[in-house]
This record gives sequence, C-alpha cells and structure tokens, in this order.
Amino acid sequence: MRAIPRERVCLEARRHGIVLVRPLARALAAAGVGAFALRLPWPVPVLGAIAMIVGAGVALRAVWRWDRTRLVVTTEKLVLEEGVVRRRESTVLLRALTAVTLERSLPGRVLGYGTLVAGPLRVTHVPGPREVSELLRDLCRAG
Repeated sequence: MRAIPRERVCLEARRHGIVLVRPLARALAAAGVGAFALRLPWPVPVLGAIAMIVGAGVALRAVWRWDRTRLVVTTEKLVLEEGVVRRRESTVLLRALTAVTLERSLPGRVLGYGTLVAGPLRVTHVPGPREVSELLRDLCRAG
C-alpha cells in the first residue's frame, strides 16, 4: 500500500482470531483421526500419517491467510489487503464515504468482533468494530 505524502496510518489490524476457530477445529479433527489410525495394523497407519499431514496443512493455510490479511485505516482511505500468492487490495476513499454500517451478532458482541460496511467494502470479523467505525466517522467528518 502506497501512502500519499500527507497521509498517515491511523489503524492497522488483522481480522479477529475467531476466523481461525473453524479451520483449526478441522485440522485438530484430522490430526485426531490420524493419531488414532497410527495405532491400527498396517497399512492403516499410512492413512493416519496422511491425515495428520493434511491437518497440519489446513492449520498452516488458515493461520497464514489470517496473518496476511490486514485492515488499514489512514487519514485518506480504508484498505483491506488479502491474499498470499494472489494479493488483492480493496480501497475506499474516505471522502467518498456516505455511510458506515456496523453489524454485530450476539457472539460478535460477546467476543468483540463485527462486520464493517463502508460504502462498497464489506469487512467481516473486524476486532473492536465500534472503535473502528467511530474512527472512520471521525476521519470522514474531519476530511
């Protein structure tokens, strides 16, 4: 992300860790099946080892994608950067924003995440969504 000379970064965050729960549960299940299969007679342990490798791959991919996804708010724009091999960057200029919407489910309110809709950009699992929403509104008013 290239910055405009007078632009400064106000917030940089990853998605909430809740996005890792489902893939890590799948990875743990695959590893559990694999560990169980390792105790069975030949050739089942080979399948168990494969299941454990698949589980490790699922976990690695999920954590890597989570780590490579960033939400950046600057004084000029809101940017969502995603991807590892194929990098995608979605940007909304703050001066073009007319509305910022916040959606929070009950688990989201309890665990501190929500969905932020800023113009055409919809960002799920934003940590501290109320603070991010207020920051965007303040920056839009100031700009």
